[in-house]
Amino acid sequence: MDSTSSIAVIGAGIAGLTAALALRKFGADVDLYEAAPEIAEVGAGITLAPNAMHGLAYVGVEDAIVRAGIEPSKQWVSHWQDGRILNEVVRSGTREEYGAPYVYIHRADLQQILLAAAHDTGVRVHVGKRLEALSSDESAARLTFADGSTVSAGLVIGADGLKSVVRRLFRPVPAQFTGHIAFRALAPATAAIQRLIDNPGVFIGPKKMVVRYPLREARLLNLVFFAREDGWTEDGWSIPADPSELHRLFGDWCADVGLLIGAIQQGTLHKWAINAHAPLDTWSRDGRVVLIGDAAHAMTPFLGQGAAMGIEDAVVLARALADNSQQTAALASYEAARMERAHFVQRESNLNADRLQGEEAELYGL
Repeated sequence: MDSTSSIAVIGAGIAGLTAALALRKFGADVDLYEAAPEIAEVGAGITLAPNAMHGLAYVGVEDAIVRAGIEPSKQWVSHWQDGRILNEVVRSGTREEYGAPYVYIHRADLQQILLAAAHDTGVRVHVGKRLEALSSDESAARLTFADGSTVSAGLVIGADGLKSVVRRLFRPVPAQFTGHIAFRALAPATAAIQRLIDNPGVFIGPKKMVVRYPLREARLLNLVFFAREDGWTEDGWSIPADPSELHRLFGDWCADVGLLIGAIQQGTLHKWAINAHAPLDTWSRDGRVVLIGDAAHAMTPFLGQGAAMGIEDAVVLARALADNSQQTAALASYEAARMERAHFVQRESNLNADRLQGEEAELYGL
């Protein structure tokens, strides 16, 4: 890696922040550009499987994440009609089996941990920098932001998510609706739902599912309701929703699901369409621009691996740049290491939606 060339990371989400930290391990000069005017608390819970935690340990934040998160001992897969347990996934031996924990954490807490580490390691973080245009050739990449400022960089890493501006260099086609919609919400801990907090898991049924798990010392229960619905046209991933929509979709589900809907904290219920991109043939261009995370391979959430794939991308890309003196060769090495795996996870995530939302829920796991 040419240590004299600055690297511009676009997007201060999980993938972008992890990439900045991984690059700083090798002494890279890193500028991180975020479109939002401030990096504020958004979103709700996120699951970090052991592969994600290995990557986060590599950039030095594992201990802080474990302190802020929750390690479940088990997860229940339950039937939509009567709530009976179809399968129990044991997580108590995760550290011993995989060498890293399985963690629930609030997305905002994870982002703040990564951001603090980025500041501590010398990453220059710029907010209010919405990328509008990008061009590249063999000499440099040139970025133009909405505020009129321009920047040249030796390498641009597009970590700007599903609606990536950087991705337009590769395929200027918007993401496509997958047929899935999701609602997320938070429920404060109460005696009425304590049993469901203590036993995280998922209710599965025909074309729908409900995920629950605790956050922030189990003071909150993270809820995600998934359904299939035709004709979705609304844009955005944080559209305010009303509990009546959940009652319409899940009104005939078991009493525990109704209990969860009734426990939702006012103002925390939002909905969004689950969109995804068709796989690209390449994630790099001119040896100057490269994609990671959702910008490269946005996928459905039914394996809980979207963030993990971005974390893996970030670490592998930084290692490839450190190990290759030629940047073009480094990007080719990164693609060779990552593309097959990411595309496999994309396919399996889609298939897992069918497994979890099958017509005969009682056959799950057989």
